[in-house]
Amino acid sequence: MSGTTLAYELGLPDNPRNGAPVAVLLHGRGSHRGDLQGLRPGLPEGTIVVTPEAPHPGGPWGYGPGWAWYRYVAEDRVIEDTLIESLEALDRFLAGLDDLLPVRPGPLFLGGFSQGGTTSLAYALTRPGRVAGVLNFSGFLVHTPAVPVTPESAGSAPIFWGHGTGDPAIPFALGQRGRCALDAVGADLTTGDYEIGHWIDPMELGDAKRWIEGVAKHVRATGG
Repeated sequence: MSGTTLAYELGLPDNPRNGAPVAVLLHGRGSHRGDLQGLRPGLPEGTIVVTPEAPHPGGPWGYGPGWAWYRYVAEDRVIEDTLIESLEALDRFLAGLDDLLPVRPGPLFLGGFSQGGTTSLAYALTRPGRVAGVLNFSGFLVHTPAVPVTPESAGSAPIFWGHGTGDPAIPFALGQRGRCALDAVGADLTTGDYEIGHWIDPMELGDAKRWIEGVAKHVRATGG
């Protein structure tokens, strides 16, 4: 679809309603905007799913024919400028999100898989208060001064972090390092460990669904 800063796909329930939760889900490295639409049936009933496409072509960085949110270096390090560009593109995309939807949106959840999870976490930490919750499926916490990990940045939105204990791409130990850093500053962090590799397990998606339902209920009850 066109008309926004990022190409995207929109997944609507049969009868979209005002106040529906909106999940903006970011694909992994070398993938595309349609990839995570397949998660929609496993999310809370009535959820609107929006899947934007990353701004960087993956081919020049050796990531295949798809797209990327940043250029990876090693462990928890990335080329900072490439991540910042994607975060700014997400800013513009989310600023125009209401115009893309046929109903008045409810709580906004930002999440993704692998690079998408990493980017979602970085967005929430650099833009406190912009989203109701963050879903990090098998991503990591970027180590860079551009992504502050402080009580103020980490305390603005609850985080769900699911990770495979046998993940060969983003090792579980790397995930644990990021979780510990968030715990140390008092983040509202819910974790799930799954005996899988680098993918999203049905059990993990079920846990994420219940987490979204709980956060959305709290947001509605408090008027946040």
